[in-house]
Amino acid sequence: MGEPEPESEQIRLKCIRKEGFFTVPPEHRVRLGAAQVSVSVFGSLTASTFLLQLGRCRSVKEFEKLNRIGEGTYGIVYRARDTQTDEIVALKKVRMDKEKDGVPISSLREITLLLRLRHPNIVELKEVVVGNHLESIFLVMGYCEQDLASLLENMPTPFSEAQVKCIVLQVLRGLQYLHQNFIIHRDLKVSNLLMTDKGCVKTADFGLARAYGIPVKPMTPKVVTLWYRAPELLLGTTTQTTSIDMWAVGCILAELLAHKPLLPGTSEIHQVDLIVQLLGTPSENIWPGFSQLPLVGQYSLRKQPYNNLKHKFPWLSEAGLRLLNLLFMYDPKKRATAGDCLESSYFKEKPLPCEPELMPTFPHHRNKRAAPATSSGTESQSRRCKP
Repeated sequence: MGEPEPESEQIRLKCIRKEGFFTVPPEHRVRLGAAQVSVSVFGSLTASTFLLQLGRCRSVKEFEKLNRIGEGTYGIVYRARDTQTDEIVALKKVRMDKEKDGVPISSLREITLLLRLRHPNIVELKEVVVGNHLESIFLVMGYCEQDLASLLENMPTPFSEAQVKCIVLQVLRGLQYLHQNFIIHRDLKVSNLLMTDKGCVKTADFGLARAYGIPVKPMTPKVVTLWYRAPELLLGTTTQTTSIDMWAVGCILAELLAHKPLLPGTSEIHQVDLIVQLLGTPSENIWPGFSQLPLVGQYSLRKQPYNNLKHKFPWLSEAGLRLLNLLFMYDPKKRATAGDCLESSYFKEKPLPCEPELMPTFPHHRNKRAAPATSSGTESQSRRCKP
């Protein structure tokens, strides 16, 4: 029998929501910096307990907020200056107003995942800082001057094909890194792709991201913004793999090439119909297990025997069409992986991808934004970003 834990090593915290104190269980005293955290450990912890795991946190008062640059489901984002270093950063306030049991699980997932991720094409979480009281938490992120959704709405001329290839290659490299680390992003879209003035593209917003293992455990199908949602999600699968991210990459690539969203559905039924119009009607022959998906019986699919990608992109090379078709395979098991895409001949033929540092620079629309894009931007921008 082991020795009892010395009294001096016990950690007792004052409860924020009720009177009294509580002792932090030993199994909760893990270090986030070591990137060994399971989100489930923190499921019911208050913010104060959570911050204890992080060690000493700086105050948000050490940052000068310059302007608001966005607002999502999980928090408000500001452009800010670190007064200690003069570095410009993105300061994301964790939304706590609806939480009764501590830090939102979405934010815990984002923090614990980002603390262990380091890749040039993944947004960097630098540190976590606190506000005036322990229930106010901010994430300090690396700052990017642009997001692709705003660029697409405001740029005078579309991206060239060489520039599209440059962007998508970077997305694929970041995604390959995520998938190799058993992480599914689950919300890839142009508004979650950021770009620096040096042409570096970074995937952001990991509020819906999940680590997965083998065997894959069931997850809710209500993920991924509608326009980028894979058909297996629309048809109710609870088994999610990295293939749902790859479908979204196909939508992003097509959107950049066509200069407009490829599948802008107004409802789940409309979204399924747009997919069938583009790719043809799915069947057991091309998608084994299709007829057993939970929501198949709720849709009356039109009979459409043809794949119309070539008619949609008549100017695209055979290699480009082949890549799109691999990304839009109905059967998730046959869909291209990030590694497959990186080896595609499409990126090796002319026009070759331009180098990131040769990407054009654009006016800093985010720096001038005083209100959320969803309230002041166009309807297209708003709907592109909605789940």
